[in-house]
Amino acid sequence: MPRTRIEIPDEIEHFSILDQEGNLDSGLEPNIADETLLQLYHYMLLGRRFDERLLSLQRQGRVGTFAPISGQEASQLGTAAVLRPSDWLVPAFRETAAELWRGRTMESVMLYFNGYSEGVEIPDERNDFPISVPVGSQILHAVGIAWASQYRGKDDVAMAFFGDGATSQGDFHEGLNFAGVFRIPVIFVCQNNQWAISLPRKKQTRSETLAQKAIAYGIKGIQVDGNDVLAVYAAASEAAQRARAGDGATFIECVTYRLSVHTTADDPKRYRTDEEVELWQQRDPIKRFQKYLVTKGLLSEEKVAAAETAVKEEIQAAVDRAEEQMKNPGDPLYMFEHAYAQMPPHLVEQKEYLARALSSQKKG
Repeated sequence: MPRTRIEIPDEIEHFSILDQEGNLDSGLEPNIADETLLQLYHYMLLGRRFDERLLSLQRQGRVGTFAPISGQEASQLGTAAVLRPSDWLVPAFRETAAELWRGRTMESVMLYFNGYSEGVEIPDERNDFPISVPVGSQILHAVGIAWASQYRGKDDVAMAFFGDGATSQGDFHEGLNFAGVFRIPVIFVCQNNQWAISLPRKKQTRSETLAQKAIAYGIKGIQVDGNDVLAVYAAASEAAQRARAGDGATFIECVTYRLSVHTTADDPKRYRTDEEVELWQQRDPIKRFQKYLVTKGLLSEEKVAAAETAVKEEIQAAVDRAEEQMKNPGDPLYMFEHAYAQMPPHLVEQKEYLARALSSQKKG
């Protein structure tokens, strides 16, 4: 029998609206309310300045190890901004800006990075998961949540964040395959920041794009300029509409860059060049968006300066509150709560042991 060509009914698009200098393709401009545009700018700026302050505090020994987000603000906020309160946000460990948008406090972030269990407390009204450090494991959680929403007849979606390194993990492929088979209302957001710690993207896969991996699993895939918040927002909006309509999952590859260290225990100078970093600094997502807002008449030099001042004051107030709270930590037994609906016997035993130890300390 002759060989025949199998036509794959799909293709991958690359999408951008603002160029590197912040110039607009007006034919692609999404319909976003001015209030939302300014809110996006505020949280992008807040995410960057808080990131810089956390790095300073870490170097002073006032915050533990953490993963900076600088350079990836547009990828996080352009996607998270399309979610409803009833939708679910499932982060990895580098989504601070998205978490702040969803209502997480900066004090919570600081408490977590200082090892306080109160830092993972999530109010009932927020449909958000805590940080997930094991690479790619949160993808399966998001798929399960979205499947439950579908099973219950709701039109809520789940949004999972992960990096390019996670696409090399089995959890990624299992999650996308399940989502494809059952048409799960989940949005996979890959922040392709070019480096899986010290491993460059080109050594992780031979695929021309990461987005094309979606084709194998029968879901929609798109690659966007991850430093263009308008393009990210537009792609995420389409993905959310598709999911709510019952048309299944979307894989969004946000092409971006980690301007800072992988974590504060990392030295990127050992594996990447200053020239590479400088090239990506020219594509700064905040500067591009700021120029767009100035051109649109929503920002001015005075308003930019006022925004910087307001953000710094907001951050300082949060630092003060967090450090005051850490002087009076809560009950250590709290760490056992909220992990299981019914606590397993070995944790019951450990909790009782710790309770006795704490009681002995008080008596002594």
